[in-house]
Amino acid sequence: MSIQFGPDYVRAIAPYQGGKPISEVAREFGLNEADIIKLASNENPLGMPESAKQAMQQAMADIGRYPDANGFALKATITAKYGVPADWITLGNGSNDILELATHAFVQPTQEVIYAQYSFAVYALATQAVGARAIVVPAKNYGHDLAAMANRITADTRLIFIANPNNPTGTFLPAADIEAFLKVVPQHIVVVLDEAYNEYLVSELQYDSIAWVRQYPNLLVSRTLSKAYGLAGLRIGFGIAQPAVTDLLNRIRQPFNVNSLAQAAAIAALNDMPFLQRSAQINADGYRQLTQAFDAMDLEYVPSYGNFVLVRVGSDEGAGARVNLALLKQGIIVRPVGNYGLPQWLRISIGLPEENAAFIDALKKVLA
Repeated sequence: MSIQFGPDYVRAIAPYQGGKPISEVAREFGLNEADIIKLASNENPLGMPESAKQAMQQAMADIGRYPDANGFALKATITAKYGVPADWITLGNGSNDILELATHAFVQPTQEVIYAQYSFAVYALATQAVGARAIVVPAKNYGHDLAAMANRITADTRLIFIANPNNPTGTFLPAADIEAFLKVVPQHIVVVLDEAYNEYLVSELQYDSIAWVRQYPNLLVSRTLSKAYGLAGLRIGFGIAQPAVTDLLNRIRQPFNVNSLAQAAAIAALNDMPFLQRSAQINADGYRQLTQAFDAMDLEYVPSYGNFVLVRVGSDEGAGARVNLALLKQGIIVRPVGNYGLPQWLRISIGLPEENAAFIDALKKVLA
């Protein structure tokens, strides 16, 4: 008889599956890596900013020493940008780290975590990892139904995840809806507002979530530099909350969870507004390019406020997997979302114009 280690709720976890790397697709289908286009992981098609590369090169001189465990310089940059004290900031190995720290800090086994159907897979994984009960609230038009989520709060609720814009569907919640929700959540329940795609919002949709942090001591805003800032491979994110929340997060955070190169690159990227503006413009242009093609092909898609589009590629349960495989054979990597309960859909990251065009041509061939 084999020995089983660990609690049942850990063994029940299905590990997170990221988008296929280019090298794996090249090996699997006998393709040239240089010819493969990856539109699967919501990465910035511009890559990282030159300012961040230069900052990393300078930081290399001291790479033999441990990074600053408290991230003094990076926190000072975040303080200047968002107007919050340093003790309101928690640095993370990507914003994914912040999400997981929150579940470990605030939720005990059998307590409840609320999140929406069709929301980021890590919410479920983080909930399972602490043995908590997941309360998955049915989506409304592929996005969050905040009224229904509020109605599911019980005496056992300890944490609520809200993504805005939402991944993988791209839906957006207006500021007034979020603020109304925060007003009804009991203050002993921590609300994580995951804003990984916030930088892609047009100016008229931008809102000041940091002002809410000042007003609501149970709010934790999570941000990442993996998307619009182009630092996905460095794994750098941060959370902003009042000290009663950040104190607990920093107690369980690994002391060197953000490496020296990532800290240096993040400081440069946060100050590089021209790169951020260029990223947003490339994304807006690419969104029009993709959605105009979907309209011409008479394909249903969910209007998106992030750097990706969720598109329906068939009516049968195997449509997403079938079309995804056919695209892989043509060297186009996109993201099937059957694991989110969307087997007929694919999530397409917005790339450079020529990358988007190559995907559109390949999709036309597959669907023909």
